[in-house]
Parts: sequence; C-alpha cells; structure tokens
Amino acid sequence: MGRSKEPLYRRTNTRTHGVHREGGEYRHDRGRRDPRGEDVTRAPMHALRHGRDYTPLYRFLRSRVGRPWNEVHSEAIARLDTPEPIFTAVALPADDAHAMVRVGESTYVSGLRVDDAGLLQLVDPTLDARELVPYCRCCTHTFNGERFGGVFEGDA
Repeated sequence: MGRSKEPLYRRTNTRTHGVHREGGEYRHDRGRRDPRGEDVTRAPMHALRHGRDYTPLYRFLRSRVGRPWNEVHSEAIARLDTPEPIFTAVALPADDAHAMVRVGESTYVSGLRVDDAGLLQLVDPTLDARELVPYCRCCTHTFNGERFGGVFEGDA
C-alpha cells in the first residue's frame, strides 16, 4: 500500500504571543460598518486562513519547470488545501506574468507561466538572488529561499 505524499503547505504557529498574522483581529472591527453599509459583526469569521506557509508549493512548482502544466496542476491540487496559492506564482494567461512575485513581506519567488506548448516555464530564467538589491535595510529579502546578494544603498 503506497504512502500519500506530503502536503504542499506548512501550518505555522498562530497561537504564540507576538506572532504577527496578515490582517487585523476581529475584535478591532467589532461594531464597525464597511463601506457598503453592512454590519461587520455579521461577516463570517471562518473565511480567514491564517497559519499557512506555501513555501513547499513554490519549491515544487520550480522543480516541475519544463513539464506539462496539466500534470503539474493536478498533482499540486491533490496536495493543497485550496488551489488559489498556485496562481500566486503561475500566471494564466502568460501575458500577466512577472519575473519575480512577492509572496510575503520580503519574500519573493520566480514568476512562472504556461507556454504555447502547455509546459510550465520560468518567466525569466536568468534572474538570480545574487544580483538583487534589498528595498530596505531592516528586512531580510529572499528570492527562492536565498538572501538578496546586493547591499541596500538607500540613505546615501
């Protein structure tokens, strides 16, 4: 009997004091109305998905460059909780593709597209973390898991 493959996401710690999550807490919006005039207290709370790290997904997609998109997509869907993160890195249609895609506060991954032959391709295969320069001095900027090689030259 075969073992099922690992999921393409990790659960991150969201309960420890001081852990920052994207978005505010529900208590800060209690009793407030949104621009459409609807009461925010009536909004469902279960729609938020805190605590997911999709780094394994982006690594998986880069490892499948050159393979048929339909096969890569179906394998990824089977190993994810929701299909939306795939399209953070993969541009459909290819006209919307970017060489570098931001997936976190200072985390970037290679942009991917599907070519005319239906194969998964890198938008810019020459892009390298050693050539990139950070946008600020306070953050550790990474591209595909490697630190940016350039030195921040602001404040000069």
